[in-house]
Amino acid sequence: MQPLPEALGGWFDEAAARVRSAELGPTHEARGRVARIADEIATVEGLPDTRLNEIVVFANGIRGIAVLLDEASIGCILLGPQAGIRAGSVVRGTGAVARVPVGDALLGRVLDPLGEALDGGAPPRASDWAPVEKPAPAIVDRAPVAEPLFTGLTTVDAMLPLGRGQRELIIGDHSTGKTDIAVDTIIRQRSTDVVCVYAAIGRRSSSVAASIEAIHTLGRKERSICVVASGDSAPGLQWLAPYAACTMAEYFAERGGHALLVLDDLTKHAQVHRQIALLLREPPGREAYPGDVFYLHARLLERAVRFVPELGGGSLTVLPIAETRAGNLSAYIPTNLISITDGQIFLEPRLFNEGVRPAIDVGRSVSRVGGRTQSPAMRSVAEALRLDYAQFLELELFTRIEGGGDETTRRTLERGRRVRAALVQPTLAPLSQGEQVALLAGLLGGALDAVPVEAVASVRRGLRAELQSRCAPLLRRLDEGEAPDATERETLVAIVRETAQATAREEPDRGSQ
Repeated sequence: MQPLPEALGGWFDEAAARVRSAELGPTHEARGRVARIADEIATVEGLPDTRLNEIVVFANGIRGIAVLLDEASIGCILLGPQAGIRAGSVVRGTGAVARVPVGDALLGRVLDPLGEALDGGAPPRASDWAPVEKPAPAIVDRAPVAEPLFTGLTTVDAMLPLGRGQRELIIGDHSTGKTDIAVDTIIRQRSTDVVCVYAAIGRRSSSVAASIEAIHTLGRKERSICVVASGDSAPGLQWLAPYAACTMAEYFAERGGHALLVLDDLTKHAQVHRQIALLLREPPGREAYPGDVFYLHARLLERAVRFVPELGGGSLTVLPIAETRAGNLSAYIPTNLISITDGQIFLEPRLFNEGVRPAIDVGRSVSRVGGRTQSPAMRSVAEALRLDYAQFLELELFTRIEGGGDETTRRTLERGRRVRAALVQPTLAPLSQGEQVALLAGLLGGALDAVPVEAVASVRRGLRAELQSRCAPLLRRLDEGEAPDATERETLVAIVRETAQATAREEPDRGSQ
């Protein structure tokens, strides 16, 4: 008998060692069968011990998640295509609830709700896994929301201030700039310690790609995570996406960091939930939504938190997005979300069509956290701004109806129009806190009263360079939240006035050319 070659002999010895060390004995595997399946929704029989949100595996290898438990069957959402699955197909229970990877390895990546890479890179090597469904932090674990989270949008930061740990709804009709506000807020965090998680739910792939490109190009890609379940994804992935993204963001908050979660959008998420419930033959309620649709989003948004210092002092801020029809805030899903969140930013189609961007209706928007989160620098100009702008809106409506007005009324209207023009900002260009404070100080100090309304945007664009060249130390202190004293405020007003005068001189020169 010829001896085995050395390489083959080594392989034989290793295989024999594995056989000797194998544990022999019976194994238990839970198996059931598909009773009904349609539109990626399956009813499975024969798995009586299945838990809620448990992962099951179908015959073609596609996973599903159990969302409805009955005495004789379970309702499952497929997390992939149903090709190859039919009535009678075998289903295997795993005993494990739905989990997603978490950790620093996810930063800079584009993932699906299962944590699998969508950006063409290698699968992320996560440091840990966490369940997608977790109870909200207890009241004793929560600290008051008192630290600002800046959006870079002057209208929001001055009149609708947000805080770390807040839940603020962004709501409005289709194509009124809701996603733009959320993306601008993410871009604004490029100079902060906030990790941003963007969850796209049921949106068009082209729109999602544009949002992700803006986040990666203008923000800090290495401090962001994008979770995508677009409109052509399986309903199960769309249903799972907000919970998976929330778990990924919670990882950083629970370890003393700060995270921002954008959910774009929950109206489509509710529609997917309704579709799933109807296919699973749950009894429909108002607008055909199942009875648990309020709990669907309440248990998600309640996970927004600012932890007490004993638990690290981290925070998770959530900006859910919802869509209205014809500005109807009293519809079922909008009223649910308004009652769950700490305020709403309402976008008005009329303002959008008039060129006011962001098209925020200040009268119907509110931040219930209020001025507690504002820095002294912003508070020094915001209080007078809110009063002047509210007075302007009231007078503008009155003069549209009655017409005319005395000289004081005309001056107030002219000042208000310049304030509104200054609040208009292009998308993807958030301002720093110092720039906002300087601009508002100049407005309230009358530095733009002589400037044509259409030239205010040019003044705002040129103000950044002037501030950085003439008062960089003051600008840094304003960015840090320090309120300007009377002398510094006069300096800001003077810089804005001189920038306006220089802009006025340049405009005729451009026209003559």
